Amino acid sequence: MRELLTKIEQATGLDRVGDRLQRAVQGTLRSQRVRDALHGVWLGHPLHPAMVQVPVGAWISAAVVDLLPGQRRAATALVGLGTVSALPAAVAGLNDWATLTRDQRRIGLVHAAANTVGLALYAGSLAARLNGRHGLGRTLSYLGLSAAGGGAYLGGHLAYKQGAQASQSVSEMHLISDGWHQVGDLSSLPRHELVTKKIDDVSVILYRDGDDVSVMLERCPHQSGPLGEGTIEQIDGHACVVCPWHGSAFRLDGGEVVHGPSANDQVVLPSRVVSGRVEARLP
Repeated sequence: MRELLTKIEQATGLDRVGDRLQRAVQGTLRSQRVRDALHGVWLGHPLHPAMVQVPVGAWISAAVVDLLPGQRRAATALVGLGTVSALPAAVAGLNDWATLTRDQRRIGLVHAAANTVGLALYAGSLAARLNGRHGLGRTLSYLGLSAAGGGAYLGGHLAYKQGAQASQSVSEMHLISDGWHQVGDLSSLPRHELVTKKIDDVSVILYRDGDDVSVMLERCPHQSGPLGEGTIEQIDGHACVVCPWHGSAFRLDGGEVVHGPSANDQVVLPSRVVSGRVEARLP
């Protein structure tokens, strides 16, 4: 399986389809508000993995109920629930997928293809059950669950091995030693500008507003973009740093994500000023 997944990651032939689909998704989902909602910005967590719990749970439950006598109506209802709820989950997944790197998009494309096959089989199962062909419906359901299971395996590889939509900055936080660290003189920090410093070889950005200084990890949680090279924008009355790579925006005073594609907040370190020196530590 490892060899197969590596081949998929390196399969440049998938890019022709992937690039076209990416343009189609981005051209369809033009609204920033819609994209943010589908990324899960409002949730503080990627929305897609939360949404897939409904179809997966319904389909697995249907597989169990199909083994019990006299439960045809219940099984049909569960298959219908899973089939209908899979559609919005797929839209959220495509929205996330369109912002990934090419090697991630290749795995994601096969993941989506497997789930599409699974969804088609479940749709056929639902149609068969509604027409009284419950034996065929059960067969199609188990085939659909197999396809969806393969898609889930690829989704796990995408999230846990390739780090898609997982926070890319949290691991750096664990490289910072305990205690307070000096990061600069308050008097040398320009107001309302980004300054990049290091704590134990971990890059952080400093932002001064009056005598208050925010200290934030510099690598964007989405794809490790350099926030220190980003721009500062006022969003909903708050100063925010906007990643130069994909446009994720984070409040400088608290790290909350306000625009995707990141659905994760950025880590802000507690800071203080002692004798004119700015210090920061782990949360």
